[in-house]
Amino acid sequence: MATERPSRLRVFSLNCWGIRFFSQLCTQRYEMIGDLLGREQHDIALLQEVWSERDFLFLKKKLSSSHPYTHYFKSGVIGSGLAVFSRHRIQDALLYQYSLNGYPYMLRHGDWFGGKAVGLVIVDISGLKAHVYVTHLHAEYSRAQDEYLPHRVVQSWELLQFVRHTSRGADLVVLGGDLNMHPQDLGNRLFRSHTGLRDCYTETDTFDGCEDGHTLIADNHFTKKQDLIPFEKGIRIDYILMKGSQRVNMKCESLSTTKGPVADKPFPYSDHEALTAELALLRLEDSSQHGLSDTLAVSDQMDVVTEARAVVKEGLCQTEALRDKAMHLMFGALLLLLLPLAMAFLPCSCSFSTVGLLGAVCMGLLLSGAVLYLLFTTHIKVLKETEDQMMLTSNDLQTKLTGCRLSGSSSSDGYPELQPLSPFKWEE
Repeated sequence: MATERPSRLRVFSLNCWGIRFFSQLCTQRYEMIGDLLGREQHDIALLQEVWSERDFLFLKKKLSSSHPYTHYFKSGVIGSGLAVFSRHRIQDALLYQYSLNGYPYMLRHGDWFGGKAVGLVIVDISGLKAHVYVTHLHAEYSRAQDEYLPHRVVQSWELLQFVRHTSRGADLVVLGGDLNMHPQDLGNRLFRSHTGLRDCYTETDTFDGCEDGHTLIADNHFTKKQDLIPFEKGIRIDYILMKGSQRVNMKCESLSTTKGPVADKPFPYSDHEALTAELALLRLEDSSQHGLSDTLAVSDQMDVVTEARAVVKEGLCQTEALRDKAMHLMFGALLLLLLPLAMAFLPCSCSFSTVGLLGAVCMGLLLSGAVLYLLFTTHIKVLKETEDQMMLTSNDLQTKLTGCRLSGSSSSDGYPELQPLSPFKWEE
């Protein structure tokens, strides 16, 4: 249990709402964000919705002294919007773009064009290997009728898989970003139960910020009040999560948020509130843990995977219905196309321009149906693949849970003694 050489890591996360020509006062707000980061001297700043590379380059130049190491993740049509600024050397970087991210025809939402993703940077912090993740998931536009829930669950699954498989060997793991999920939403529970990452808000010793840790609040100048219905006071959808290792234990000593209006400024930094976490890093000789909690964790994982599979299956049925509609549109357009062809070859009073216009409309419908059919077919494959992966995980968890119960049935103290079913050590 020993600790030596205590150190600290200050982590900052903000959804910058930086959509050029759409977001209000972008130039002024980026100037304010740059001033804040330069003044506060965070070790790592994780930014989302930095949609313009020009804005990233502006911040990079402005923070060249305080945060000399940077990385900007590019994906999608307009980019992932993810950026990292660090006082510590970035050794490596990796980007994973989510397989599902809304629909291109939903122009008023626009998530599909954003190329939502998770970015990883490996940072050297005083000899410690830190895996730092920044991400942004699909938005929830309606709490009552959330048509994007299967997409967000798939994104949560891909996020946890990415973190699990890339964080092995890390001394510490930090994730920050806009998850677009409430703390107890399915995707959030799925992600945390399978990665072991802990929410800084629930773990912190001291908190200074908006009520209940809300990061989308009614008092923010840019917030649309209808977006908060039925949560008039606000919602918590932005997070900083952490996880230690057998070498380093992590503890959140303090967490703070901005509180809407900025002092001496007529507007806030963004439509989201920023998060700042002060993390204590304590070296450990051995942080391995055993006991009943492991069995409970496996049981919780089983429950949440089963719940997630049900949502994915429902999304699969909905997408198959959309694919059928696209196929009907194609066949309908083909049948309609026979009409202008017949009009062109049979004697009638219709002008050539009328026939041509009708033919163009039919071809447009046929092309639209074909594109939608391909889009929904691709989505179906992603949903089926995710369901198959979840089934494998569920079967593996069931085997582990059965093994834990069998090994614990003869325990003299009433608590199961966890014994691995294979010579390999099980990891969360």
